[in-house]
Amino acid sequence: MWAVKILLLFITIQTATAGLAVMSVDLGAEFMKVAIVKPGVPMEVALSKESKRKTDVVISYRDGDRSFGGPAMSTAVKYPRLAYRFLKYIVGKKADSPSVKEFLIKFPYYKIEAHPETGFVQFLHDGDDKYTVEELLAMILEYAQEIASHFAEQPVNEAVITVPPFFNQAERRSLARAADLAGIKLLQLMNDNAAVALNYGVFRRKAFNTTAQHYMFFDVGSISTKATIVSYQLVKTKNPVTGIVDTDPQVTIKGVGYDRNLGGLDWTLRLREHLAKRFEAVKKTKNVLRDNNRAMAKLLKEADRLKQVLSANADHYAQIENLMDEEDFRTKVTRSEFEEMTDDLFERIAKPVKDALKTSQVTMDEIHEVILMGAGTRMPKIQEILKKTLKLNELGKSINTDEAAALGAVYQAAHLSKGFRVKKFTVKDAAMYPIIVRFNRMKESNEEETRVISRTLFNRMNNYPQKKVMIFNKQLKDFDFNVLYGDMSFLSPAESEDFGSTELLKVKLAGVEDAHNKYNEKAEAKGVKAHFKMDDSGILFLDRVEAAFERPPDAPEEESTFQKLGSTISNLFGGSKPGEEGKDEQKPEEKKDNESIKKEEPKEDKKEDKKEKETDKSKFKKENNEEPDKTESGKNKKTKEQDKTEKTENTETKNEESKKTDKENDKKETKDSDKKEQKKEPAKATIVKEHLSFSLESLDSVNPSDSTIKISRNLLKELKQKDEEKIKLAAAKNDVESFIINYQDKLYQDEYQTCSKEEEREKLSAALSGASDWFYDQDDSVPRKTYEDKLAELEDIFKDINNRVKEIKDQPQAWEAMRIQLNHSEVFIAGMKNFTGEDSIFTQVEYDTLDKLINKTREWSKEKKAEVEKANKQETLPVQVTDIYMKLAELDREIRYLASKAKNYRPKPKVVPTNDTNSNTTDTSQNKTSETKDDKKEEFVVPEKAEESEEKRKPKHKSTSEDSEKSDETLQLDGNTDQTTPPTQEDKDEL
Repeated sequence: MWAVKILLLFITIQTATAGLAVMSVDLGAEFMKVAIVKPGVPMEVALSKESKRKTDVVISYRDGDRSFGGPAMSTAVKYPRLAYRFLKYIVGKKADSPSVKEFLIKFPYYKIEAHPETGFVQFLHDGDDKYTVEELLAMILEYAQEIASHFAEQPVNEAVITVPPFFNQAERRSLARAADLAGIKLLQLMNDNAAVALNYGVFRRKAFNTTAQHYMFFDVGSISTKATIVSYQLVKTKNPVTGIVDTDPQVTIKGVGYDRNLGGLDWTLRLREHLAKRFEAVKKTKNVLRDNNRAMAKLLKEADRLKQVLSANADHYAQIENLMDEEDFRTKVTRSEFEEMTDDLFERIAKPVKDALKTSQVTMDEIHEVILMGAGTRMPKIQEILKKTLKLNELGKSINTDEAAALGAVYQAAHLSKGFRVKKFTVKDAAMYPIIVRFNRMKESNEEETRVISRTLFNRMNNYPQKKVMIFNKQLKDFDFNVLYGDMSFLSPAESEDFGSTELLKVKLAGVEDAHNKYNEKAEAKGVKAHFKMDDSGILFLDRVEAAFERPPDAPEEESTFQKLGSTISNLFGGSKPGEEGKDEQKPEEKKDNESIKKEEPKEDKKEDKKEKETDKSKFKKENNEEPDKTESGKNKKTKEQDKTEKTENTETKNEESKKTDKENDKKETKDSDKKEQKKEPAKATIVKEHLSFSLESLDSVNPSDSTIKISRNLLKELKQKDEEKIKLAAAKNDVESFIINYQDKLYQDEYQTCSKEEEREKLSAALSGASDWFYDQDDSVPRKTYEDKLAELEDIFKDINNRVKEIKDQPQAWEAMRIQLNHSEVFIAGMKNFTGEDSIFTQVEYDTLDKLINKTREWSKEKKAEVEKANKQETLPVQVTDIYMKLAELDREIRYLASKAKNYRPKPKVVPTNDTNSNTTDTSQNKTSETKDDKKEEFVVPEKAEESEEKRKPKHKSTSEDSEKSDETLQLDGNTDQTTPPTQEDKDEL
C-alpha cells in the first residue's frame, strides 16, 4: 500500500469517458503479471480468478474444454502433451531453428510441424486440430485481458506488453500479431529491463538531478539472464502542446548484456534429471521412466518446488506419490549437491555483467547500486558470484522482483493512453542490433562494375523511438535496396546460428525515372529520400519515400537607370553592395558521399533554432549600432569624493546626452529602414517533393496473409464462444440443481408448512424427486436451453406457494408502513388548520379532499386487515402487498402535492399607512381631517415570515478568502499535476 500512496504524488488521472482503463502484461516464459490503471486506482496488480497475483503462462485443451492458469497446470501434469507452456521460447522462430530443436529436447512430448505459409512452429493437437504459437499466445493474452477487465470492473482494450530486450524484428512482429489477434490495442512492446528501470525511477524521481546517476539491474528469469546499466538524470523537454520547457527525469539504457539460453528453467531441468536418476537407481519398474510423459511432468513440477526451497534451506526432501506404476518416490537433496550438479551454469552468470559494462562504457566506480531482479537471483550462489565479480559487499534488493516490470509497464501505458495524465518520465530505450541499408550504385563512365554500397541506419545501442532519412543522390532510375542487420560479431556462435536471417527487407522503388523526367528542366535533383522509423516497440518501418528537387528562383527584374545611379552613389559613401555582407563567411563543407543519412528533428526544434539565430543576429546588430564614448570615460576620471559631490550634475548631463544620442540613433534607424525597404529581398529556391511508390518484401520472416489471419481470428472467436457457452451451460445446470436441493429443504420449513396443505406438499415433493432423477440422468450433450426450460417449469409449479409465503412474510411490514403514513397524514392535516384567514395557503376544497382521503384509507385499512387475519393462510389472501402499497401511494401523492405548495408559498406584502414627519404632534389631528386620499403616503412592510424565508434561502456558509484558498488547493490536488511546491514529509505521512 505504501507504493500506491507515494504514487498519488506523481499521477493524476483524468477520465475522458466513463469506464476507461489500461493494462500491462508482463509476459514471462513461465508466469505473467497483469497490472491495471483505472479512474480511482493509480497502479495495481490484477488478481486472477484464483486470487493470485501471478498466473501460469499455460493453456490446455482437453475434451473440447479450454483452460488457463492453475486449472491448465493441473492438466499439464496429468496430460502434458495437451498443455502448452514456455511458448515465449519459440515465438517468431522457424520450425527448423536450433531453438525449436532445443525446445523439443526439453519437452519431447510435443508434436510440431512447419506452417505451410510462414514456416513458423505449428503444434499438432488431437485429431486434425493445429495451433500456431501466435494463436496460442493470442489465447493467453485474451485471458490476461479477461483478468484485467474483471478486476477493473470494465472493459480493458489498451495494453503495454513486455518483451526481452534481445528480441529481434521477427520476434517482435510475431508477438504484436498475437496481440492483434487477441483484440488488444497494443500501445507498446516495452523491453522488460526498461520497464523495471522506469518502475524504480518513478518512486525516486526527487533523488535525481542534472548529473547522470548509473545503476545496474541484474535479472535471472525463467529462460534468460540479463544485465542492464541505466542512467537517471533531469533533462529539459519542451511540451508539444503548450510550448513550455519543463525539467523532467529521464532514464536511458546505456548497456545490456544477456544470455538468452540461461534461466531458472535450466536449473530446474538439471534437478529433474538428478531426481530421475535417483528413481531409476532405487525403483525397478516394468516401464521406462523417461518414456512416461506424465511421470516426467511430475518430476519437473517437484524439481521446481525443490529448487525454490533449497534457496532458503541447506537440504530438503523431494517427495512424489505414485510417480509411476503405483511407486512412490522420496529422496533427500542438499544445496551443495544442487550447486555441484549445476556448476557450469553458475559459471555463465558473470558474462552478461561484463558485456553490459563493456557496451555501456561505464565503470563500476560510476555505478551507484546493483539491483537484483527475477526469481532466479534468490539462489545464494548467484548472489555470491555477483559480489565476487563486481567486488561488492551488498546487492540491492529494494524492488519487487515479481511485479516491478508489470508496474513500470502500466505506468507507461497510462502515459501513452489518451485518458490519463501522469508525471512525465522519459524512457530512452536502446536497439540491441545494428541495422544497415545496402544498395547498388549506378555505373559511372570510368567504372566497369556496379559497386555495392552499405550505409548504417541504426548503430548498436542507438536510442529509440527515432526517425532517420536515407538519401540516395545519384539514383536516376527505379532501383531496389535491402535493409539488413549490420555487424553481428558480438553474438556467440550458438546465438548467431539461432538468430535467423540477417536480412530484413527488400524495397523496390517505382516512379524515380518519371519524377526526374517531370522536373528535369525545371529543377535540380536533390536525391531520393527514404524515411525510416523505429517506433516505441522497437519495430522498424519504412514510412515513405520521395524524390526531392530544388526549383531555382525566378530571375530578378532589371534595375532602371535611376536605381543604378542611386546604388552607385550609395556605394561611394561606404555602403556595401547587396549580397556582399556574407562574402567572408565560411562556406559549408561540400558532401563527398553520394548518399547520406540524416536524423529527422521535430519541426518545433527547427523553429526554435531559427528563432535563436534571429535573436543572435538582432543582438549582433544592436551591439554594432551602439558606439561607446571613450573620450567621455577618459576625461571624467575622478576620485570618489568628487563623484559624490558632482553626482547630480553628471546624471543630468548624461541624461541630456543620452536623449541626443537616442534622437540621432532614431534618425539613423529611419534612414536605414528606408534604404532596406528600397532594397528587394533575393528570391529563394523552393524544394519540391514527389512521392514515390514502393513495395516491401519481408526477408527475415514471412508475414501471414490476410486469409491466414482471418482463419486465426475465426478460430479464436469460435473458441471464445465455446468458453462462454460452457460458462452459461454450467450456470444453467447449477441453477436447476440448486433449485431442487433448496426446495427439498424448504418444503419442511415452518413458513412453507403454514402456507400449504399436506396434499400440496406431497405433490410438490414428487415433482422435485422427478426433476432430481431427470437432472442426474442427463449427459454432457444436453444443451443449455433444456436446463433453462426445466428451471422455468419448476418455478411455475412452485409459483403459488412462493407467492403465499412471500405475502405472509411481507404484509406485516406493509401494514406498518400504512400505519406510519396515516399518522403523518393526520399530523399534516392538523397543521393545515393553522393557516386560516386572508393569508391561508390551502383552499377549503384541498382541506376537505385530504380529510376525506385519510378517513377513507383508515377505514379500508381497518377492514382489510381484519379480513387478512381471519383468512386461511393456506389459500390466497384477500389482500395483496401490492394493494396496500397502491393505497399508500394515493395518500402519499396528495400529501406531497400539498407539502410542495406550502414550501413554495410566498405571502403578499401588506400596505401600512404612515404620518407626515414634518408636522408637529399637536397638528396631527387637524392635518388628518384636512388630508385627502391623494395626499396620503404609503409604506410597504415585508412580513417577518417572508424575511425568514429569504434568510433560509440564503446559504448558511459565507465564502471567505480562506475557503477560496482551500478550494484552490483541493483542485490542485485533484487535477493539477504541475504543482511547483513539492510535497512535504507531513503530506507523505498524511497520504
